[in-house]
Amino acid sequence: MERTFRQQLFFLLLCLSVLKGDLRYVQVRGTQLFFKKIQVMYSRCVDMVAVEGQFTFTAESPQLSCAAFFMAEPNEVISVEYDRVDIDCSGGDFITVFDGWVMKGEKFPSSQDHPLPLYERYVDYCDSGSVRNNVRSSQNVAVVFFRIHSAGSSFTLTVKKHINPFPCNVISQSPEGSYTMVIPQQHRNCSFSIIYPVAIDISEFSLGRRNFPKRSLPGCVESGDYVQLLGGNGIDTSKLLPITDLCISFTGPTHMKIGCENTVVRMVSSGNFVSRVSFSYRLLNNQELQTIKLNNVEDFCFNN
Repeated sequence: MERTFRQQLFFLLLCLSVLKGDLRYVQVRGTQLFFKKIQVMYSRCVDMVAVEGQFTFTAESPQLSCAAFFMAEPNEVISVEYDRVDIDCSGGDFITVFDGWVMKGEKFPSSQDHPLPLYERYVDYCDSGSVRNNVRSSQNVAVVFFRIHSAGSSFTLTVKKHINPFPCNVISQSPEGSYTMVIPQQHRNCSFSIIYPVAIDISEFSLGRRNFPKRSLPGCVESGDYVQLLGGNGIDTSKLLPITDLCISFTGPTHMKIGCENTVVRMVSSGNFVSRVSFSYRLLNNQELQTIKLNNVEDFCFNN
């Protein structure tokens, strides 16, 4: 049976939380799970990597649909360098780095929010390994897809993190925290994705101009500078449903509880102003989720 989106995200984020300690104990609905810290030599077909280092994958058997999901801090980007590759490109093997994440056919960042066209976000070793052996992401997440047909084939990658002075498009590592998103007079769209149901407080929003409506009215989108709150059960922001739009500068809390599997703060900038939004978020508890399920306004999060 195919895993649900929530189960897939839970598995990846569970792996991520485990990586932050040598050994972690996790309680999941009464089930006790134990994990050990990732080793630099490994053979798992699907993995989450949140640390820098050199990683070698050796196939113990044919591995035809594998992926390693890389994640850094919000203010970092990721570089992936091919150190040694022993695969059969002519036999159908491949290693492909994708600038972002792909899950169930959906991509983060969406094509609307990423600076590169989709075809440039895929870098295949078999096509460009001798020309381009180092790939750098545009945001704090990247993924390596690979297919290996023969046992014993292997490859080694070096993963590094680099400071990004103006982060744009982030997947949060944690279900709680605070963040300030700034777009410095650039025509671009930036999204902060929280793949948990959360309560979110927007404490400050500044666009450098006034006299626009605050709440979700047609004028927000037409203004060219606004912030959206989106919710849904996938990672592609272009497929999420709008919860509200903000398009006037203000200070003071705007509080919402969103029971979706993915909550996104998305800022759209015309490039005419320095745009800034500050917010904090926390995981909703079970009682809050049950209350939201009874609310017809946000029921779409549970029915899609």
